[in-house]
Amino acid sequence: MYKAKAYSAASATSPLASSTIARRDPTETDVQIEILFCGICHSDLHQVRNEWSGVMPTVYPCVPGHEIVGRVAKVGASVTKFKPGDLAAVGCMVDSDHTCPECQAGLEQFCPNLTLTYNFPDKHLGCVTYGGYSDSVVVDERFVLRVPSNLDLAGTAPLLCAGITTYSPMRHWGVTKGKKVGIVGLGGLGHMGVKFAHALGAHVVAFTTSPGKKEDALRLGADEVVISRNADEMAKHAGSFDFILDAVSASHDINAYINLLRRDGNITLVGAPEKPMPLAAFGLIMGRRSLSGSPIGGIPETQEMLDFCGRHNITSDVEVIPIQKVNEAYERLLKSDVKYRFSIDMASLKSE
Repeated sequence: MYKAKAYSAASATSPLASSTIARRDPTETDVQIEILFCGICHSDLHQVRNEWSGVMPTVYPCVPGHEIVGRVAKVGASVTKFKPGDLAAVGCMVDSDHTCPECQAGLEQFCPNLTLTYNFPDKHLGCVTYGGYSDSVVVDERFVLRVPSNLDLAGTAPLLCAGITTYSPMRHWGVTKGKKVGIVGLGGLGHMGVKFAHALGAHVVAFTTSPGKKEDALRLGADEVVISRNADEMAKHAGSFDFILDAVSASHDINAYINLLRRDGNITLVGAPEKPMPLAAFGLIMGRRSLSGSPIGGIPETQEMLDFCGRHNITSDVEVIPIQKVNEAYERLLKSDVKYRFSIDMASLKSE
């Protein structure tokens, strides 16, 4: 066991502050990573403030962060995929049971015995797992990912959550050249959805409530932009989409988008509105349309996503901050005051 520098929250009302945490020494199958950048996900804020207490109560001290990019410092004796000096990444998962049907299918995100990157029971140290707001992390080789060397590392970090969350449903529902794809919402998730749909060859339509985002949506790869509050603009696209990715977490009318699907079209939720949304059954029935949800992807698909990003030079649009500004970043996140994700430069932790 060794001591690592980190930023942690001591309670639901405490700001994140400099601290020291325990990390396990690498076992035979472990990779120790010096963390270079860690993205800030909205779920970090929810977890730190114990806003998911009914489902996933927070254990303090809490060290958030599951969008981790770094450089390999040490490897265990049995590790074959990585060597010291390699670029590596860790996402939302750090372990699973490896034996269930989900794991055998490469869908570890659905494993009933999944271990999340932070605030989950740590079988090695007997506490909870600690995330990427730290100078280092130790993870089983099977949950460490390769990072293409041509990618900007600060912009790569959010790919480990925002990237795979939007890439996975597009792959599952067959987004390819010639398909018409809608992206609802242009935030941290939505901007990645636009980039991926464009790179996959689809005709991309971005939906936003903000006319001021039109120019940016086009820059990101949208072919058209629809202001969703404009009923006439919405009506022009009725019954025409093969796939719609809904990345909005606020309450909104899901039926308006279901009606834009063609026969057998699908709309997938990756945003998570707090309250249930009314659903008109006939919107689904009459076109044999479907509504689904999707979390992150499994390890094989996450690696596929990173490799795809390497080939197409795709990263997240980020604002890089030092760790000392993380509490300010959380407040700005609540106001949607970032384009489009925060990425923490963990070199700043050395000055603590």
